[in-house]
Amino acid sequence: MKYGACNWIFGDEPLVETAARLAGFGYDGLELKGDSELYDAAEVKAVLDDHGLAVLSLTPEDVDLPHPDAEVRAEAVDYYLRLLDFAAAVGAPMVGCHGAVGRIRPATTYEQEYVNYVVGVQRIAERAQELGLRLAIEVLNRYESHLLNTAEEAMRFVEEVGAPNVGLLLDAYHMNIEEADLGSAIRTVGKHLVLFHAADSNRQAVGRGHTDFAGVMRALKDIGYDGSIIVECTASGPDPFTPVKGQGWREEVAGYIEESIRLLRHYEEMVK
Repeated sequence: MKYGACNWIFGDEPLVETAARLAGFGYDGLELKGDSELYDAAEVKAVLDDHGLAVLSLTPEDVDLPHPDAEVRAEAVDYYLRLLDFAAAVGAPMVGCHGAVGRIRPATTYEQEYVNYVVGVQRIAERAQELGLRLAIEVLNRYESHLLNTAEEAMRFVEEVGAPNVGLLLDAYHMNIEEADLGSAIRTVGKHLVLFHAADSNRQAVGRGHTDFAGVMRALKDIGYDGSIIVECTASGPDPFTPVKGQGWREEVAGYIEESIRLLRHYEEMVK
């Protein structure tokens, strides 16, 4: 497996500084913010090459694929199509995908928005297939999304989409809220898992909460998962939708990132 970290958790820190941090801690790459206007693809590749890192995946913006308004949905699809081109340019093999984070109830009905989501992902998957890319549908907790809160729900969704390049992104933090047993959920999705996010139950470093990461790593081994593990923890404090938490927040996150890869590699060795 390869290890990375989301760069959005460092806020507006220049990419070259984040890359130096991650390389110093022994990471293989990062999950890059999906903002093609913020980054020049050639510069991204040059910075990461200098530090021996790769773009492992992209974090999408909060566009709304399931929205009942056709214009809103069209704008969301257009965003993802542009994001796919950006992914190809920076060499990212995987693009994360989810609805608008923070919309926790349907504007019309769950059933209609579910259909909208299926159709939107199918359209995006066609273009991703042409570019040789994969989509990872992220499973979010009920406090951030009204669609696809559990691994079982998301697995049915991916099967309904029916595209060979569309899989699932499970996140230990969200799973801690929604799943009765994290290892069982991982084993349930099996081959559908294409990306994994790691943060402890309090969204801090691996080892600072009560999540059984030894069990998580054992389950990943059991299903033969050989994809990336992306650390996505944030500094302590309120407001889960911003990385900026107050004085010293960035140094706190850097400490979490260092702790997390050390423990994850330890657990990986344990379950071999």
